[in-house]
Amino acid sequence: MRILLVEDDPILGDGIKSGLLQDQYNVDWLTNGGQASQALETDSYDLLLLDLNLPVKSGLDILKDIRKNNNTLPVLILTARDATEDRVKGLDMGADDYLSKPFDLDELLARVRALLRRSKGRTTPTLQHGRLELNPVEHTLTLSGKTVDLPPSEFNLLLLMLEDRGRVFSRGQLEENLYGWNKNVDSNAIEVHVHHLRKKLGNELIRTIRGVGYVIDK
Repeated sequence: MRILLVEDDPILGDGIKSGLLQDQYNVDWLTNGGQASQALETDSYDLLLLDLNLPVKSGLDILKDIRKNNNTLPVLILTARDATEDRVKGLDMGADDYLSKPFDLDELLARVRALLRRSKGRTTPTLQHGRLELNPVEHTLTLSGKTVDLPPSEFNLLLLMLEDRGRVFSRGQLEENLYGWNKNVDSNAIEVHVHHLRKKLGNELIRTIRGVGYVIDK
């Protein structure tokens, strides 16, 4: 899952990014609203963590632009503005949740998981597909009740495709979701991950559509 974090406090931003990375999320961190608007126009994200008091362009203006364009991206506002008026304004403008600083990292991560679940239409923490059961919270996977160990990249690739079963992902889309702006990625990384997943979980799980990409059928 790819998350855009927009926070101009370097200490807080670094702490949030570290916590999200430890939870196996792909995170792009920006420190001003102008950069964030550009990123949202050119890149795809699963969730936006948005401070309100930003240089160049305010968080509320970013939120306003997102919803004006009918973008349904889940937005969690992070701000020191803890007055009721500010909370109400942010929620009325289209934010999905609100967390006032200072906050506990574990609570932030729980809210992130809840928003991502809802955005995918899930009500339970686990995903089931045939004999597979994947738990994003505990980062576990079982096949017919037996634990299958996956490295983070393979786990995240499988999670991404299970969340959108029936969608065909191009290699570029998978790279963007898994690695974001990280340029140090081997050109055949996706093919290698798919190959390993097929060896561990069966060749029939991920189907190749030649010249287009990969899909896990519904």
